[in-house]
Amino acid sequence: MTTDWDGLPDNVKKFMTALDARHGARALTVFTADAVVTDEGHDHSGRDEIEAWLTASVSESEYTYTTEFTGATTTGTAVDITQHLEGNFPGGVVDLHYRFSLDGALIDRLVIEP
Repeated sequence: MTTDWDGLPDNVKKFMTALDARHGARALTVFTADAVVTDEGHDHSGRDEIEAWLTASVSESEYTYTTEFTGATTTGTAVDITQHLEGNFPGGVVDLHYRFSLDGALIDRLVIEP
């Protein structure tokens, strides 16, 4: 089912907003203790590894970019968000998919890929 921003689960919106604002500590609070995040083909398992990934992701000042929510679909406990990024990173433009799996209100799996 197609979902607009306001129709997304609260913790998914909280994660996306915190990531865009580069607030890693706030983004970490939405994950289960044994969650797994896959980004750039690497798995980050559990809160400690996810925290390290978030810290590195939000502190990288090498690149600046803007983000735009372009759409989402939800199916049961799965949420797929598409976000458009433009900036001074290699290629300059990318559409990323954030694929969330929820365990109750918390995120237990996230895959980020083009």
